[in-house]
Amino acid sequence: MTLQQLKYVIEVARSRSINKAAQRLFISQPSLSNALKELEEEVGIRIFSRTNKGILLTPEGSEFLGYARQVVEQAELLENRYTNAPAPQQHFSVSAQHYAFAVSAFVRLLKEYDREEYEFTLRETKTYEIIDDVKNLRSEIGILYVNDFNRKVIQKFLKEGNLRFHELFEAKPHVFISSTNPLATKDSVTLSDLDPYPYLSFEQGDYNSFYFSEEILSTLSRPKNIRVTDRATLFNLLIGLNGYTISTGVISHKLNSKHIVAVPLLVDERIHVGYITHKNVTNSPLATIYIQYLKETIDEELEQL
Repeated sequence: MTLQQLKYVIEVARSRSINKAAQRLFISQPSLSNALKELEEEVGIRIFSRTNKGILLTPEGSEFLGYARQVVEQAELLENRYTNAPAPQQHFSVSAQHYAFAVSAFVRLLKEYDREEYEFTLRETKTYEIIDDVKNLRSEIGILYVNDFNRKVIQKFLKEGNLRFHELFEAKPHVFISSTNPLATKDSVTLSDLDPYPYLSFEQGDYNSFYFSEEILSTLSRPKNIRVTDRATLFNLLIGLNGYTISTGVISHKLNSKHIVAVPLLVDERIHVGYITHKNVTNSPLATIYIQYLKETIDEELEQL
């Protein structure tokens, strides 16, 4: 087993494609495939499987990748310390539900990270894909919520993916609405108050189960429904159509329109928001810093509620 082979595994996992990884590594596809095959034979496990969705890590491969990343990172630190080599390009990825505080923390990380080269990724995406990204180490951190309704299902997928949930905060449900909505002046609203207005939710693709919904109370029937895929569109529709969505109430006016307000929703529910990590992978320095910024950002925005 060589350090170069470990770097090959990391790049293939990142690219999810032998072709793309070979291009980025500046080697031929057959050479890369042979190197991976030799490594798998040496360690006695299958690291990757080929599917119609591309190259995926096997469960054994996920564990191997966690160790490989630690070895490569330590080797790079050693090399930089004693050869005065330039710092290597750093990679860091986060997959999250559509939370402004996740973006705010990401912005703080980038502002503090003083390097000439880096490759960071922030994916606001579907609930199942967040779990799948962290399971297959495409993202180091995933951000989502659990509550009494979805907890068992989410925990089942986390257990199968060898993932751990770390709670960040517990929130009382709020509705996000336009500041010009007639309900914006109320101290709180009920579900019946919301009936005349379009309900906005995030589309979940092939895994459009109630348990993967980004909004609580997803099983309730509503007369007007609109599904969207991104936060900017949702906020535009909140303003343009006097629509509403249900969330934590934590909103960043530095990043989002000041025309969006949060009003408490009178339901007997609680939202537990947290981040997920892979049990076999030690947090990188960037992940540790990002988590700290998450906590600080959330504390600051909770104070404004």
